[in-house]
Formats: sequence, structure tokens, C-alpha cells
Amino acid sequence: MGDKAEKPDMTWRVIGGLIALGVGFATRKAVAYGWQKTTGKKPPADPDSLEVGMAEAIGYAVVTAVGMEVARIVATRAAAKRYKAWSARTVAKAVAEAATPKA
Repeated sequence: MGDKAEKPDMTWRVIGGLIALGVGFATRKAVAYGWQKTTGKKPPADPDSLEVGMAEAIGYAVVTAVGMEVARIVATRAAAKRYKAWSARTVAKAVAEAATPKA
């Protein structure tokens, strides 16, 4: 029940959180830039405002949500792959050092 494989270690939690912050910020900027280039207008500052048309508010929400989720999946998978390779090398190195007889 207290198996370590069930619970991600603290290093991965910190890395995941930092990645999420960075990816979220970059994606939001990229979506805003793409929206402005595509529509010719700045993205709605407050999509809930009655001054923003319903189609524009929903369109921006959909584009932002899809962009954020795709970026999160790509970044998380890439980071997990890197972390797994790094941790495997670290464990292999520790095992090799432990197996080497001390003089």
C-alpha cells in the first residue's frame, strides 16, 4: 500500500509544477498572438463582459483551452521522458558504484 511507485517523488512534483507554470505562460502568450494575427483584434480581456460578442468569447475560450491542454500534454510527456532517463542513469550509476569493491 505504501509502495513508492504509486506516489510521485517530490523532485518530479516540483519539476512538473515549474513546467506547468512556464508552459501556461508561454501558451497564453502564443494563443493571444495567434488570435490577434488571425482576427486582427486583441483577445478579449474579459470574455464574460457583455461588450464581447458571444461567438468571440466562446471562440477564444475554446482556442485557449485546446492550446493549453495540448501544450500541457506535450510538455509533461517530454519532461517525464527526460526525467525517467535521468533517474535511470542516476540509479544505474549508484548501483555500479555500490557494486565496485572498495580498496
